[in-house]
Amino acid sequence: MSTEWPTVRLGHHVDACLGKMLDAKKNKGTPLPYLGNSNVRWGQFDLNDLAEMRFEPHEEERYSLKPGDLVVCEGGEPGRCAIWTGPAGMKVQKALHRIRPKDTLDNYYLFYWFQLSAKAGLLEPHFTGTTIKHLTGKAIAALEVPLPPIEVQRAMVDVLKQLDDRITLLRETNATLEAIAQALFKSWFVDFDPVHAKMQGRAPEGMDEATAALFPESFEESELEPVPKGWKLVPFGQLLRHTIGGDWGSDVADEMNDTRVAIIRGTDIPDLQTNANSRVPVRYTSQKKLSGRKLEDGDLLLEVSGGSKDQPTGRSLYLSDALLSQFDCPVEPASFCRLLRPVDKEVGMLLAQHLSYIYAQGKTWEYQNQSTGIANFQTTHFLETELVACPPDDVLKAFSETVQPLIARAHLTQIQELASLRDTLLPRLISGQLSLAEAATETI
Repeated sequence: MSTEWPTVRLGHHVDACLGKMLDAKKNKGTPLPYLGNSNVRWGQFDLNDLAEMRFEPHEEERYSLKPGDLVVCEGGEPGRCAIWTGPAGMKVQKALHRIRPKDTLDNYYLFYWFQLSAKAGLLEPHFTGTTIKHLTGKAIAALEVPLPPIEVQRAMVDVLKQLDDRITLLRETNATLEAIAQALFKSWFVDFDPVHAKMQGRAPEGMDEATAALFPESFEESELEPVPKGWKLVPFGQLLRHTIGGDWGSDVADEMNDTRVAIIRGTDIPDLQTNANSRVPVRYTSQKKLSGRKLEDGDLLLEVSGGSKDQPTGRSLYLSDALLSQFDCPVEPASFCRLLRPVDKEVGMLLAQHLSYIYAQGKTWEYQNQSTGIANFQTTHFLETELVACPPDDVLKAFSETVQPLIARAHLTQIQELASLRDTLLPRLISGQLSLAEAATETI
């Protein structure tokens, strides 16, 4: 580390506090949306399905965010953080720290320092708890951070943000492509738009004549609802050739667990849909366990245990070659997830979109069992009773050929390359081992 840069206690250079305790019986005031732990990803926020709690006027200043505030997870994955860029007033729950740097500390510099420290394991000595780790307010204040001059901090940020801005653009491209795939699924398999159009004597919108000819011009009754003629409703589980629960493995190699694996948790799903694999834990398992759980191109991963609206279950992930190729070892689901292997790749395209659709519609909550206080997904019940609208093979093939390029996540390779460059530059910049001029040259 550069001897010109002092190391300081973070508490001296920020204004920080925990969010509000969620207590339905004690909380008073106006119901307002708030951020929980699961809403904070690395460098971004997931603002879907925000929960609400009551806030009183005198709590407005303490628990509200301002643009530029750093929001840091207290538990879950302690230290995971993002900078709030939305409007002022969003509230935070106790699972999060609201950190507001003073004039001596750039907020993005601090974000990158947390990112570096989390990846290097430098935050772990400050965690409390054995099974569930926490990063307390006291620990936050005691963290020691190198403090270059503010103008140097900002120059570092400029270099690193150039890379992150490129990554953000690629993420947005991925999200747009997946939204197109989901819209097509809804049109074909939920609303049956092409069939309705042909019944009305119109050409189906957005498709050529050859594709339109694959759809019937009428409906027929099924056991649940009318479906296009020649289609059928099939239980989800009958469209799988293999399914098995996940594994947590061991944190060290031993005689029983001698095979290195990456473990995908439910909390990793949002990141892996748009991001690189750097936060996925690597553990050890046996060849026997891995043989039935190794994730392959075309597999689906389903989260089957969580806690509440802040920790939903029923999230899913489609595994493509582009995603799996980012890992340098085999990949398997964590113990609170399940591997679903469709009977073939074309069916897999349909099931992937079906899972995304019912989750977005809130239907996966129909399969929750929360009698123990933990939201467990009733997998057997789901596989036996969730019905999928299945068309003839020619329609399924046309859908798969259209959707596969959209959800293959080919852009993840570019994201990984940019993220690797950023992660290489980051420690060298913060330590003073790399000059800003050299870093700027490497990012061109």
